[in-house]
Amino acid sequence: MRQIRNFSIIAHIDHGKSTLADRLIQHAGLVEDRQFRDQILDNMDIERERGITIKSQTVVLPYTSRSGETFQLNLIDTPGHADFSYEVSRALASCEGVLLLIDASQGVQAQTIANLYSAMEHNLAIIPVINKIDLPSADIERAREQIEHDLGLDPDDAVLCSAKEATGIEDVLEAIVERVPAPSGDASKPLSVLIFDAQYDPFRGAVASCRIFDGKFGPGDIIRFMSTGATHKVEEVGFFRLNRDPQKELSAGSVGYVVAGIKTVADIRIGDTITLDSNPVASPQPGFKDVKPVVFSSIYPISSDDYPSLLDALERYKLNDAALVYQKDSSIALGQGFRCGFLGLLHLDIVQERLEREFDQSIIMTAPSVQYQFTLNDGSSITVENPQYYPDPVEIEQSREPFIKAVIILPERYMGAVMKLCMERRGSNPRVAYPTPGRVEITFDMPLAEVVFDFYDRLKTVTQGYGSFDYELTEYRVSDLVKLDILVNGEKVDALSLIVHRERARDWGVQVCDRLKEEIPRHNFKIAIQGAIGGKIISRSTISPFRKDVTAKCYGGDISRKRKLLEKQKKGKKRMKMVGQVMIPQSAFVSVLKNKDE
Repeated sequence: MRQIRNFSIIAHIDHGKSTLADRLIQHAGLVEDRQFRDQILDNMDIERERGITIKSQTVVLPYTSRSGETFQLNLIDTPGHADFSYEVSRALASCEGVLLLIDASQGVQAQTIANLYSAMEHNLAIIPVINKIDLPSADIERAREQIEHDLGLDPDDAVLCSAKEATGIEDVLEAIVERVPAPSGDASKPLSVLIFDAQYDPFRGAVASCRIFDGKFGPGDIIRFMSTGATHKVEEVGFFRLNRDPQKELSAGSVGYVVAGIKTVADIRIGDTITLDSNPVASPQPGFKDVKPVVFSSIYPISSDDYPSLLDALERYKLNDAALVYQKDSSIALGQGFRCGFLGLLHLDIVQERLEREFDQSIIMTAPSVQYQFTLNDGSSITVENPQYYPDPVEIEQSREPFIKAVIILPERYMGAVMKLCMERRGSNPRVAYPTPGRVEITFDMPLAEVVFDFYDRLKTVTQGYGSFDYELTEYRVSDLVKLDILVNGEKVDALSLIVHRERARDWGVQVCDRLKEEIPRHNFKIAIQGAIGGKIISRSTISPFRKDVTAKCYGGDISRKRKLLEKQKKGKKRMKMVGQVMIPQSAFVSVLKNKDE
């Protein structure tokens, strides 16, 4: 065990974690140059297209140190985006140390600080690494200052490297060997294994990624899952060396995988402890804190016949992404579906795209909303995340919405634009700090509902990509909330209803009506799209009808003949409107979610 090191790479988004992982893998000689591709651990198409990491990936690196000792380094690569911080917390639970990556040109950002605190909570050894030193705009001295002031770490301990140019990689590996402690554990104790991730293999069933704390096990052993009590016979154990590499056994301190013919996805729980059935451990490992969804949206299959396959897809998806929460739901307009909870808008976007790509699902998503609390006249209080369950306005005594503490770090020159953006989104009580010259840290109290929509995109736009944003939920505050209904041709479309603040209701109403006007095709009769609060109409768009020229066959002659034909047509159209059903295309439900520029 003295030769094992378990470490993770954490950093703000785009500070070069995946590129550094690439260089470490190449240095270890796990892959030949002709088979190598950039971001080799990002194996989902969607990760490669967007250039972000979504799933933590594990890989075992052999390394011979300068003193001639051979080590086995277990690297767990993590995402940087705030929506996937849950993946980071799971990776940290199976490590003894972390590389905290800092971009030499951008310096310390919001997620850098958030990830540092997570690592401190797990009492991990922290090695600051200044990356991208090859850039013309790299300012190493400023980065060292920030490491000392913002992070409270010793700047002399920082390792300099350029993952792109592969300079300083040897120094990084030496720092891991010297500063990250070897795992503590005892191979002779009862088996105690923590599951930190899992994936579904159509041929082998569910494959669990795990960290062994005590004991050892191998093929043929009977293992027990402590949360469910289910027992399985181990078929294969091994390490991740880009592909699965089977071993005779896994013992204390190592990170690997286990295949045990686990047929259904529901049998594996992320954060569960595995032990031997014959000699169980007394208590399970501490799991992961329960993840709290922040944004809620409903998912419906386009065809109601696809409901069972959507249920199956969500179950399999949940194995790979433990942060997704869902329950059954139904809508008059869209039929049977699921109400899902997400960690943020990017998480929602990724779930939608992965369901469509990996599981071949055609789905419609409703507008995202957050959890609101209502106190009714009889003293009872209810929590509502779905606009369909908005209580009768007459019975509401008080309504509250969640507020967050938003921390935005940005270059000083963009301060005015960001202040304006936050004020537009009902931000209040701004606090400004200057951590280092030229950089500003603004803290705002903001309603979560204003942030979940497109705040992050707008922030990136007004700061030209230099602004970084992190938030935490603080409390529920009293707010004047109303339910905005959308009527198409006089009928409510329940899937388009929103709960909004009264001040913003008209803006939202106008925006949704205008979007729908562009998406709903013209019919043979006039269609009114209206936004309403209760019985009061606050916005309207009209789709004009097709018009057939009924007077084409009249050559000249008396005007009254033409008028008679037009009157007749008018009567027919009136009758048609009474009977006519409006076809709303799927794209209309999605268009409501897009911001104006898209």
